[in-house]
Amino acid sequence: MDQRGQTAELTWQEGGIPVSTRFGDPYFSRNDGLAETRHVFLAGNGLPDRFRDGFHVAELGFGTGLNMLATALAWSAAGVPGRLRYTSFEAFPMAAADIARALTAFPEAEAVAAPFLAAWRAGQRVIEFGGIEVTVILGDARETLPRWAGQADAWFLDGFSPARNPELWSEPLMAEVGAHTAPGGSFATYTAAGFVRRGLQAAGFQVERRPGHGAKRHMTAGWRDR
Repeated sequence: MDQRGQTAELTWQEGGIPVSTRFGDPYFSRNDGLAETRHVFLAGNGLPDRFRDGFHVAELGFGTGLNMLATALAWSAAGVPGRLRYTSFEAFPMAAADIARALTAFPEAEAVAAPFLAAWRAGQRVIEFGGIEVTVILGDARETLPRWAGQADAWFLDGFSPARNPELWSEPLMAEVGAHTAPGGSFATYTAAGFVRRGLQAAGFQVERRPGHGAKRHMTAGWRDR
């Protein structure tokens, strides 16, 4: 089903944490979402050490843009010449005002978010700032990812919980993630669900269970040899 016209439906918990009413799941960890992003998605993919000109990050689940902003901070700090590409697939985009409200919980990310928020508020979904080219592809990833012509060097798999949003973790979609990964490319995700690990193995990844962030005992990461 084409979901490009649908937007996120939210409630807010104490501490400024947005929760999807559609999936009944928070958009980021209650235990410091920025620290979790750095542990799971950046370190899980060997970043920033692997950064180079033209490096391409792809993501399932854009949400508040926190992962993208954390990546922007890491890219800036790394001082790598050139440009980073960041492509995210999102079925239910958040309004700019909601993103801005959510980011107040993370002053470090909020401090660099203004150019992105201005462009997002204006309806742009291809946004350039700080040496990063951000593209957010709207719609059901089961439809949009197979049509995507790109290949990622690193994947951030950050949909809502597999128990609440199993469609975004299905074996066919993981196969598409594998098919859209460059040789030597990698993935990382906060979940250690068995069916997700098996789907990624079937997609051609070498899969590892690693220590999770905060109260989460485990996460999953891996790479493609070819």
